[in-house]
Amino acid sequence: MIDIKDFISNIPSFLLLEKYTSPWSITKDIKEIIKAIIPNLGEDFNVENGIAIHKSAILEQGITLKGPIIIMDNCQIGAHAYFREGVFLDSSVKIGPNSEIKNSLIFSNTAIAHLNYIGNSIIGSNVNFEAGSIAANHYNERTDKRIYVSFHNKIIDTGLEKFGALVGDNSRIGANGVLSPGTLLEKDSIVKRLELIEQCKEK
Repeated sequence: MIDIKDFISNIPSFLLLEKYTSPWSITKDIKEIIKAIIPNLGEDFNVENGIAIHKSAILEQGITLKGPIIIMDNCQIGAHAYFREGVFLDSSVKIGPNSEIKNSLIFSNTAIAHLNYIGNSIIGSNVNFEAGSIAANHYNERTDKRIYVSFHNKIIDTGLEKFGALVGDNSRIGANGVLSPGTLLEKDSIVKRLELIEQCKEK
């Protein structure tokens, strides 16, 4: 069992993630998780077509939003960002211009710079992704596209062909760094600029 609380300290209780035993089971069900929360949000949110945006959030021009999505208080979204089905942004998250976020939870005070891709991932609090860094979610180049993760010297089959990364609090991902599908980063991890993280080789 991989407990995401070992990676992320402050998870809002209303997300009800306790029943999930793996991060990839969370990203697999993320749309349903978000849909269940939206009806219980307060008057501080504008809600329309499965998209809930806190009134204090700042959204620049040209942003594409495909619900279900929750954007919490004090978030800032740069111009032409693209959110695809199933995104939760916790308080004070910053998403830079022309970034794409898909099926992901991003926790408080994290900054995703411009020209980034975050797919099917769970990103902790106070994490920084520099420009052009990527959390990839699919092995385009492999014959067997199932995603495996390495945890405590064991290789675990997720049973999925799409899962990105679990990134612990206070981690730093350098410009043009790439987290291969199935990456698990502990709290305070550092990924250097141009570095490729690939924890499981092709089977």
